[in-house]
Amino acid sequence: MRPASEAQAARGERTRRPQAPPAPPAGPGAPERPPHAPETGGWVRRLLGPFHVTGVFWYRFHGWGVRIWPSSQMWMVVTAFTTFFFLNLIRIRSAVGDNLEAVLGRCGWPRRQLRIYRTMFTFAWCLTERYERLQTARPFQLRADGLERWTELCGSGGGFILVTAHVGNWEVGSLFPATAEMRPVHVVREPESDPRAQAYIAELVRKQGGGLYITHFAEDPRLGMLLLDALRRGEIVALQGDRPRTGGRVVNLTLFGRPFPLPVGPAALARAAGVPLVPVFVFREGRRRYRVDIRPPILVPSAAKSPAGVEDALRRFAAELERAIASKPHQWFCFRRLWG
Repeated sequence: MRPASEAQAARGERTRRPQAPPAPPAGPGAPERPPHAPETGGWVRRLLGPFHVTGVFWYRFHGWGVRIWPSSQMWMVVTAFTTFFFLNLIRIRSAVGDNLEAVLGRCGWPRRQLRIYRTMFTFAWCLTERYERLQTARPFQLRADGLERWTELCGSGGGFILVTAHVGNWEVGSLFPATAEMRPVHVVREPESDPRAQAYIAELVRKQGGGLYITHFAEDPRLGMLLLDALRRGEIVALQGDRPRTGGRVVNLTLFGRPFPLPVGPAALARAAGVPLVPVFVFREGRRRYRVDIRPPILVPSAAKSPAGVEDALRRFAAELERAIASKPHQWFCFRRLWG
């Protein structure tokens, strides 16, 4: 799942901040990529089509492999494919290494390669377990920290927004609210690079969600109003709030002392609906074992009460994001160079 569009969600919101510079187009006539899209060559993606790393082939191949391969031997496949992509995705490898320097500091070349490999290895496990979660009946263990906050939120009967980031494995834990509370959860995803891959994931989620897990894509122009209506009905909205869309409004904050823009949308939506913003992170703790960390709710006051309310809320989320990344740096999956 990727960050929600904020164009409709921020209807009426007047906070004005500099915009993040748009990422360069993948090639002539190609659409602009989100600012944090993976470091991949546009001509390679066009040449390989569905066989590119972002293409539908790998989505289907991964799902098929998870279904047929014995669970006890999955480590062999994960290791083999991690090594293959580590050796071939040179630009992504460089981006991961540079981004981790902000968290872990500089290091020599051998240690840098180990950091990158460990991050890609963890990502491979998270992807594999995503498909296990969506396509098999294999058991998962989910432990929740901050359960008292969850109980209080659900006991209020009102809606709220779960906001997370590209840390850990959100898609394993995101079915938890619907399962535990039998309440509709509206999950917002950024469109995939390959529309066929998008359709494939959407169908998997639809089958697994049992009607309570509703997927929306950020390209829908009606999205803001749909989410606002859902929150006012007491339903839950889940989205990722760490990556701005190309041309979207942002608040320029810092992460690990470096400039880092956050999209306005999640906080603007919380303000418009009068609901809390709840940071949630799902960390991988072992084989099909995850910990859901539910952080203190962030209240976004009305513009009349606090003109800087949206910025203050996003500053608090940035602090939670930095805390989450620092605790599990190799579960921070950002495959585009952020600084320098």
